[in-house]
Amino acid sequence: MLRFAGFELDQRREELRGADGTPIKLRPKTFEMLRLFATSGGRVLSKQELMEAVWPNVHVGEDSLFQCIRELRSALGDDRRQLIRLASGGGYLLTAEVEVEPEVTAGGEVAPLAQAVETRPPAPASGSMIQATSQRSIFGFSRRAMVAAVAGLGAIAGLAVAAPVLKPDLLFRRTPPRIAVMPIVDASSDSRGVVMAAEVTGRLVDGFAKIQNVSVVAPGSAAVAGVEPAGLPAASSDYEIRGELQHGDQSWTLRARMIKTTTGEVQAVAAASVAADEADAQLAQSRLAAGVGHVLARRLNEMLVPSAPSSSPRGSSAGGDKVALEQALASINQTTRERYGAAQSMLQNALTEDPDNVDLAVALASLQMRGIQMVWFSPEEAVAVEARANATLERALRSKPNSIPVLEAHCRFLSATNHFVKSLVTCAKALSFDPWNGSALYLIGLGQIFLGRFDDALATFRQADRYDTPPASRWTWLLGAGWANLLMGRDEEALPWLQRSIAITPATGRSHMLLAAAYQRSGRFEEARAAMAEGLRLRPGTTKLNVTPPWKNVSPVCLAASARIVQSMVDAGLPEQ
Repeated sequence: MLRFAGFELDQRREELRGADGTPIKLRPKTFEMLRLFATSGGRVLSKQELMEAVWPNVHVGEDSLFQCIRELRSALGDDRRQLIRLASGGGYLLTAEVEVEPEVTAGGEVAPLAQAVETRPPAPASGSMIQATSQRSIFGFSRRAMVAAVAGLGAIAGLAVAAPVLKPDLLFRRTPPRIAVMPIVDASSDSRGVVMAAEVTGRLVDGFAKIQNVSVVAPGSAAVAGVEPAGLPAASSDYEIRGELQHGDQSWTLRARMIKTTTGEVQAVAAASVAADEADAQLAQSRLAAGVGHVLARRLNEMLVPSAPSSSPRGSSAGGDKVALEQALASINQTTRERYGAAQSMLQNALTEDPDNVDLAVALASLQMRGIQMVWFSPEEAVAVEARANATLERALRSKPNSIPVLEAHCRFLSATNHFVKSLVTCAKALSFDPWNGSALYLIGLGQIFLGRFDDALATFRQADRYDTPPASRWTWLLGAGWANLLMGRDEEALPWLQRSIAITPATGRSHMLLAAAYQRSGRFEEARAAMAEGLRLRPGTTKLNVTPPWKNVSPVCLAASARIVQSMVDAGLPEQ
């Protein structure tokens, strides 16, 4: 937590609050710029430094920077430009003294700060221009020398990371594929369309800029989105993202496509819609961008990480394998016992005919990890399934280390086998190829829960809900948000999340049992017993002894909070034995 001039900058929740604790809305890029100012230790930040930090791998003009500065001054009430001041060299700095409140861990220890904030020099008494400080030295080396050294190391590391993911032709050119995100065309007849299209464009640019080993250029956009012409023609890109925004009586609809620039061939199409009466404009913009970005990012990953060739002699293998993979994906995301069994049989049959197919083997491993998480295997079966899945995923990671489905499956495996810290790392890598991946966010939130980081988990589940992609996984992060609220004792707040999750996927049983605990702790005892009865009907044989997953590597904080929830389930009618 950083405090300055009566404001609080909550880095964990990515939130700026005023003196009365009221959140102040900022766009993500504007918040990131304020974070840079607050952690700079009073140093003047040049325009180039700000643009490279806030828009990494994106070519934007200075108007993007100026808009963020204007938004910050407006949010901070800095009409006289005294808090964020212009330096003589053209850079900016935050003149207020920043106080750092260190994070306290569950054991009462002070966690090390991710970034130190230096003592801030006193601000000049008058004048709107501040002389930029001279070049600093770090451990005896000049700042320029340090930057050169870091740049050299970064170049070496970048080549090591890029080699597995890029196609040979792109690798030999030693340049990452360039994606041009063209301004979304406003094809609506609504007065809000221009602003909506510009904001969605900006969110798409931000998202694609997070993807590893691609370079993003925004050839032009409206000033509202904070994206300016880069001075580079779209023809200099390998692929273009183009889209149109339409407005109907019931919804806003965004249709987008990814086009290979040299041939004009459409590589992927995507569409997303949000309700026309959605009151939260930022939520609508986020979901439109995520809805198409998620589909296009996965298609881009498929093109850069091609599937391994099939060994099947059947001429129709590809079509059958595709059906099996699609069925498995649907069953992983929206699981019922019946669908799970059908998908498992389909994948096993496909693998019998094509035993060397990596994609099929990974899909089966991921599906079976869902079965372990749902406790649909006996302990003996689970051990054998884990061993086979581990061997499958190790082979897949060697051949396709940057494949989104492989990384997702590995993340699910690590989560299901209680390797939570490793699962966070693997899921983060999956997000580096698809920043809108709700399934990966759900698994990250799950790991945070078991590590006792309930606030982080709730924020992660909320982020997944803001993206809402893929929609088939929606029930998982809704369930996660309800669970996180319960663990923190926010029983009333847990209810709507759990109810929404059950409305989408009502057959899991465990969701009803969590709902029963929330009702019980809210004093709604009849509803608690009804919810527990439904949970037991769906999961017969569940007792206090087997209602929870294995507790290996689980934080004591999570263990204690979970024990209280289980006792509430018992009070609502869960058998003890």
